Amino acid sequence: MAKGPFFPSEFVPTEFSTAADKADFGNTFLHFLDADCERNLFTKKFYNRLSMTFGHIAHYDIHGFYGTWFTADRHKAAFIQRTLRWPCHGDPKFTFSDVEYAIQRVVRQRNYLAHYELRASETLRSAEVQELERLEAKYRTAKVTHDEDVVQDHTRPAPENPEQALPAAPVQANLF
Repeated sequence: MAKGPFFPSEFVPTEFSTAADKADFGNTFLHFLDADCERNLFTKKFYNRLSMTFGHIAHYDIHGFYGTWFTADRHKAAFIQRTLRWPCHGDPKFTFSDVEYAIQRVVRQRNYLAHYELRASETLRSAEVQELERLEAKYRTAKVTHDEDVVQDHTRPAPENPEQALPAAPVQANLF
C-alpha cells in the first residue's frame, strides 16, 4: 500500500524501475516537501532519483544539491518553481515523465509554491526590518553638538502634510 497519494497502478514501469519505484519516488518527494525539506529525509536514494528528474543536475554531490535548493525558503520556492515549469519530456516507458507530471499536479493542488513564496517573503521582510532597526539605532539618535554644547535631535519629524514637505537643504558644517 502506498504511503501517499500515488499508487503503482498510476505509472508505467521502465526497464530499470518498477511502477512501485515511481510511486515511491513521488510519495517521497511530496513527503519531503510536507516536512519542510528536512535534511534527514534527503537520502542518497531520493537524491539519486531527484537529480535525474525535472531537469536537475547532480550539483557535484548530495550536499551540493541540498545546499543549492533546500537551505533557505527562497531556494525552496525556486525549486518548486522549477518543478512546476518542467515540461516532463519523454516516454514514461523510458523516463519518469509520468511521475513528474503527477507530482506537478499535486504540488499545484497543495499550493506549495505560494506557501514557500510567502515564507521567503516573510524571511526577507524580517531581515530587512532588523537591518532598518540597526541603522535607525545607529543614525537616528540624539547627538551632542560640540559647537553649542547642546543636545540636538537629528531625527526629522514627519511632516503633517507629506505632499507639502520640502526636501531638507543640506547644511555644511564648519570644516575647521
